[in-house]
Parts: sequence; structure tokens; C-alpha cells
Amino acid sequence: MILVTGATGSTGGHLVSQLKARGSAFKALVRDRGKGDALGAPYAVGDFADPASLAAAMAGVDRVFLASPGAQGYLVDGEQPMIRWERNVIDAAKAAGVRHVVKLSVWNARIGGPMSEGGHGAVEAYLKESGLEWTMLQPGGYMQNFLRPETSLGDEDGNLIGPEGDARVAFVDCFDIAAVAAELLTGDTGRNNSYVITGPEAVTYTEIAAKLSEGRGRPVGFRGEPARVIADRLRGYGLDSQLADDLAGQYASLGAGVYEEVTDVVERFTGRKPRDFDAFMAANPQAYPALASSAR
Repeated sequence: MILVTGATGSTGGHLVSQLKARGSAFKALVRDRGKGDALGAPYAVGDFADPASLAAAMAGVDRVFLASPGAQGYLVDGEQPMIRWERNVIDAAKAAGVRHVVKLSVWNARIGGPMSEGGHGAVEAYLKESGLEWTMLQPGGYMQNFLRPETSLGDEDGNLIGPEGDARVAFVDCFDIAAVAAELLTGDTGRNNSYVITGPEAVTYTEIAAKLSEGRGRPVGFRGEPARVIADRLRGYGLDSQLADDLAGQYASLGAGVYEEVTDVVERFTGRKPRDFDAFMAANPQAYPALASSAR
């Protein structure tokens, strides 16, 4: 039995659908029954901050997909809440006799790294020390960030804002991350390994802006800004000052080409190539109505 945490998220939602299609034995972890009912799949009600509810959800489970709400926009006692939440899941899994945890992490996760890289690095270390079998999936950037203007950094006119340098980034569709997770959770491969997971190509923000223009049916431009300007923007949105600096530093890393490597992880585990950005847009016609209209 598989427990899917983060079951209503961008990757977890795809994973639930794919496990249903496979006929795999699983249940989703949700915070309220309404969301569970909407999934149309078995579920348990629980909360990452409530160890007792996690223990109950682990009944009969031997494999876990670990993905939590990021909550990286604030700190509690100097720590990202995600770290404590995911440790709670790992502790509950160990106590329940779970054999294998597939964790959704990030590229360059490491202890002491900025923002999500540091938070996921701390959880990765905790999972490795737990004695459980583990697999880390480490995407760099999600195509889903471009589904709506409000989920990507932009200006008041809907143009993209990103790093200076406009280097290539190997964005990946969460659909493909879920497909790899499904293979790992239903098979016996990939144990005690970390995998950088990407799409089939690395693209620039300028190229993405051109694709978004086509998909949204209106011009979408791109402007690269220095890290200090991006940090000021993020603080203006209410982000914690230190986290704003950390996130701006990650944008600078994007511009420097840190996330341009393309890997074959999706094809290696699924036997097919991952979606490129055009295929991603075609799979999400509600976000790209101009493409849907031209197809009719």
C-alpha cells in the first residue's frame, strides 16, 4: 500500500491519477474530507503538523511519496516549517514499518543551502539517517510555474521577470515527475539513490515568453533583473527579508546556467521521453486558450 502525501499538489495530483490508472493499491493524505472526496480515490485525513494523524494514516502502508507544502515564504523559530513537517512524516513511516520513501526534493539540495535547497537538504539528510530505503527526486524548475501569471514572477503587465543572463533552464512537467515516482513506488528499482529530473531540453526565459505569447494570445515579454532588484520585489510581496535574498540568489543561479543540464531520468524509468514545453502547454489548454482555439 502506497501513501501519497501532497496528494492535491502539482505532482501529487498527477501521481494519484497515474496510480489510479495502474490499479495500484494506495491512499492519499489530505487535510480535509472535501479535498479527499474530490480526488475520487481512497484517502486518509491528516496533517503534517499532527504526528498522531500521520501515525493513523500509515496503517497498512509500506511505501510513501513524500511531498509537503513548501511554506518557504516564512520562518518559525528560524526554521522553514517544511523541515519539521517532513521529519514528522519520516518518523511516522519508520514507526509503522514502511520500507521505502520517495521524496520530492530539489536540485542542489544540501545542508546550509539557501531557501528550498537548504530545507530539502536538511530533510534529505534526516531521511538517509532514518534507516528507511529512500529515493530523492530533484527537479530544478517546474513548468507548472508558468500555468498562471501569478505563479511566476512578473510585472504589472504580465511580462516575465527573471535573472540577468537568461541562461537555459531544464524545466520539467510535474506529470513526468509523477510518472517516475509511480515507477519507483510500484517497483524495486532506484533505492537509495538521488535523481536530478528534467524535461527533454533546456530553454531560456526569452524562449518561454515567446511560447507564452502564443499560448495566451497576447504579447508576453521578458526582462532580466539583478538579484538585488528581484529581492526588493519579493520583499514588496511580503516575503521574509532573508528568504527574499535567498530566492533572488536562486534566480541569479538560474541566470548563471546552474540548472541547464538535461538528464535522461524520465526516459530511463518510464521508457518514453518527457514532455517538452510545447507538449506541456498542449496538455493544459485551460491555461493556453489561444492554442486550444487554433486547434479547432
